[in-house]
Amino acid sequence: MKMTNKVVAALMGALALAGSHVSAETLRLGDFQSTSHIVSAEGTTKWMAAVEEATGGKLSFEHFPSEQAAKSKAQLDAVKSGILDAALLGTIYHTDALPLNSVVGLPGYYGSAEEGTKAVQAMLAEGPMRDELLEAGVTPIFGFVLPPYQVLAKQRLGMPSDWEALDVRTSGATQAMTARGLGAVGISIPGPEVYTAVERGRLDAVLFPLASVPGYKLNEVVSHISTNGSFGGYSFVMVVRSDLYDSLAPELQEAMKTAGDEIALHVAKAQDDSVGDLIAGWKADGIDTYEFTDEELAALRAGMELVTEDWVGRMGGEKGQAVLDRYTELTSQ
Repeated sequence: MKMTNKVVAALMGALALAGSHVSAETLRLGDFQSTSHIVSAEGTTKWMAAVEEATGGKLSFEHFPSEQAAKSKAQLDAVKSGILDAALLGTIYHTDALPLNSVVGLPGYYGSAEEGTKAVQAMLAEGPMRDELLEAGVTPIFGFVLPPYQVLAKQRLGMPSDWEALDVRTSGATQAMTARGLGAVGISIPGPEVYTAVERGRLDAVLFPLASVPGYKLNEVVSHISTNGSFGGYSFVMVVRSDLYDSLAPELQEAMKTAGDEIALHVAKAQDDSVGDLIAGWKADGIDTYEFTDEELAALRAGMELVTEDWVGRMGGEKGQAVLDRYTELTSQ
């Protein structure tokens, strides 16, 4: 996806007027996803290209995908220390430094990646989630989410009684609490290791966004996949080290931000659009892709209610409640 012609023309015009005041910069950008993953192919890669096009090459990137420069949990530290200039952070990996950004991990709040992305973008523009990133030494450029997590398993999981004592792969403390609320045991395992863990029986089920399943080939080791659950979310935020960002000409800052606003919604929609085709393909392969009944959904929601209460408490009460209220408002629109 290219930026709209009007946007590119406007940014190119501004850069031309700035002339010699804008010097060329090459940013080292870290990314723990492979370039074939939809998040990279439709997000990071397109954003870099759009920025380079809009700035006439005044801003370019040296891309380090697949944890080439830093592991997923070390991306933020790598940017802060200067090993990287920018990174696509998986915020759930940095809850110590970015606890309020973990609100996206709460179950039951958004129904599509596009819906969740609009909420995250608004909350990164101003407010506590943005302030938290700035305090960590990085400036958020744009953010987006994965589609809501579903459950993948070797048996159909519906009512909470089906989940009792199962070992379920989860992402982060909040999602582990979600599994616990349903009677299961949440187990943290890096994405690349999940396939083997399911195949060997170490895991009974996996909470995972459907658009990301092909990147890890999990459809090869499960036989049942839910399609209308909402077991939490996951947000990515593109950040630049703040001292570097602040040193850039305003025109370059604007180019990154404008491209980011477009790419955030593009990658969200690309993920949502991919899910229908994936489900059809899995059905053709004999996988049971199923919807929870209304009764099951009600029971699952009841089991997960305490997750939100626990999160607010862990966030210090008032501040956490304010972030949750804003997130609830935005995802309800």
